Amino acid sequence: MPGSRDIYTVSRLNREARALLEAGLPSLWITGELSNLSRPASGHWYFTLKDEDAQVRCAMFRQRNLAVRCTPRDGLQVLLRGRVGLYEARGEFQLVVDHLEEAGEGELRRRFEALKQKLAAEGLFDAARKRALPRFPRRIGIVTSATGAALRDVLHVLRRRSRAVSVLVYPVPVQGAGAAREIAEMLALADYRREVDLLLLVRGGGSLEDLFAFNDESLARAIAALELPLVTGIGHEVDFTIADFVADLRAPTPSAAAELAVPDGAASLAALGVTAGRLRTAMLRALGRRGDGFAALGRRLALLHPARALRERMQRLDELQARLAGSMRRETRARRERLLRVSAELAGRSPAARLAALDQRITHAGARLPPAMRGRLAAARSMLQSASRGLKATSPLATLGRGYAIVTRAADGAVLRDAAGVEPGTEIEARLARGRLRARVLGGKP
Repeated sequence: MPGSRDIYTVSRLNREARALLEAGLPSLWITGELSNLSRPASGHWYFTLKDEDAQVRCAMFRQRNLAVRCTPRDGLQVLLRGRVGLYEARGEFQLVVDHLEEAGEGELRRRFEALKQKLAAEGLFDAARKRALPRFPRRIGIVTSATGAALRDVLHVLRRRSRAVSVLVYPVPVQGAGAAREIAEMLALADYRREVDLLLLVRGGGSLEDLFAFNDESLARAIAALELPLVTGIGHEVDFTIADFVADLRAPTPSAAAELAVPDGAASLAALGVTAGRLRTAMLRALGRRGDGFAALGRRLALLHPARALRERMQRLDELQARLAGSMRRETRARRERLLRVSAELAGRSPAARLAALDQRITHAGARLPPAMRGRLAAARSMLQSASRGLKATSPLATLGRGYAIVTRAADGAVLRDAAGVEPGTEIEARLARGRLRARVLGGKP
């Protein structure tokens, strides 16, 4: 019967389809190539994420894209996290993005976290398996690059804190292909020889890619198999590697690793490190439990939050602004065509003939101007020559030309007019018509 049919409107269909999509799929990590990037004045980003076989429209709103550290551009390989949704106004399937990063570094971080979780589940990070450091080591082995700054820093600290401790260096590459394997082999060799009481594995700072040799699974297992205690000092305070978690003690820098190894406060620092590790684990567990609760509340809030409707309105506003801009461009083009027509009509009524006559008059006047100017210049030149002759006749230089001279004191340039005011031995200078003479006064007569 027609009365018993449940007839949908288009708005209702799109609204329920969006609810099914958002409830049926969780927040997803997706990688692909960024294209068709649009950044309107609202600050929101709209773009397409694609691979070889498919593409999906994406929207990233301003309050989320402010935290993005990379510069998005067409062709960039990215890793993003978002929720599947539907733009109801057009019935368009899309992804609402809340995190975006460049694909390369994100891949290294995912590999780091995956290996960290795997080894933690096997117990390689457990505090119970970590060995206590010797309180008074007699010899310390340093596993690092023989030419790196980290070795110089460690030797400087050891020399400053305890000259009684001897050092044995085990040189290895600390970066690049094969570095992890060579480090693992050198650690095994040092453990077999038992030439030292304690091992330090150190390296200076660098990028995540530079330090990735210390995130190798085989190296982590080689560290776990050591019988000698091991302290790591890799990178800076903010750098954490898998080797740090497996080692018996992690120091924030190579210099700090050397300070932990020598007798001054080593035992207390080791105890503090164990306590900090336990506190960190407890905090992570508590935060994990609270995080699960917050995530559940967040999902409930997302279904009821007015921000979802607001995002729809903002996206609709961007679409209307784009249409307005297109309309303005069309109106501008029509007015420009009308202006061209009016300009053509005006050119037909132009007073060009009158202007040509005026131009001819200017040409004739220009032809008469040079002779007149030459006459004026000849008269002025004659006046100038006459004035010059009068000036030369009255110039002091003319007097000098008749054999006179101007005598001045060499020290201060004062003109001498009276011989009585000049002491014998005074240096004087006489200016002639051509050149100057310097002399010394032998005597004078008043």
